[in-house]
Amino acid sequence: MKKIISLLAVAILLVCVLAGCGSNKEAVATDGSTSMNKVISALGEAFQADTGITVTYNATGSGAGIQAVQEGRCDIGLSSRDLKDEEKASGLEGKILAYDGIAIIVNPQNPVSDLNLETIAKIYTGEITNWKEVGGDDAEIVLIGREAGSGTRDGFESITDTKDKCQYRQELTSTGDVITTVASNPNAIGYASLASVKDTVKALTVNGVTPSEETIKDGSYVVQRPFVLVTKKDTKLSESAQKFFDYITSESAREIISDSGVVPAN
Repeated sequence: MKKIISLLAVAILLVCVLAGCGSNKEAVATDGSTSMNKVISALGEAFQADTGITVTYNATGSGAGIQAVQEGRCDIGLSSRDLKDEEKASGLEGKILAYDGIAIIVNPQNPVSDLNLETIAKIYTGEITNWKEVGGDDAEIVLIGREAGSGTRDGFESITDTKDKCQYRQELTSTGDVITTVASNPNAIGYASLASVKDTVKALTVNGVTPSEETIKDGSYVVQRPFVLVTKKDTKLSESAQKFFDYITSESAREIISDSGVVPAN
């Protein structure tokens, strides 16, 4: 009996030791902007390769990610818009990781290649409803956008001054859904993170400026917004989360961020 008790004690001690070791490498939970998928995934993979610490990513949208931080359901929130004053007042703080262009996208079959900001606003508010009014085919313009709470939508509507005025045909819950929908409809127009745009759609020039890392960096492409890391101001991050935060905001992460199609803030 004594031998069995001794063996059990050793087993319990071993479990505790292993658990203690594991706590130093607990997974880092991120939650929020679907537009930040590419850059956060790339950073998470590189970080895990260096440290062995897993980074999870829950693509729920900027508003939901901010709420998840507020409620303590994740370590770091991901927002593709600046924090609002009331969010800062509630104890949250944001650090800009990168800047991303919001591409105005159409189907590749669409002959339109350039729109100015005023025309984009008129299209989305329903003042312009047919492609022939802007040099395209005689067809109704199908307006595709993101759901309320999306950082991409907030950025687009703020820049175009169309907040609460857009006449969307469809409001979709992810960047990927917007791209897929526009790719399948010759008469659709949408907006999406430049880093996520594929050759299944065509990104328009805006005011004659092509969306690119260079034009985002020099500010000549005006439809752009920040990618923000959100944390609680007075709550200390776990050791693993702090390591990840420090890593992705360091000089060594610049190349990974750039390769993801966005412009590093640092």
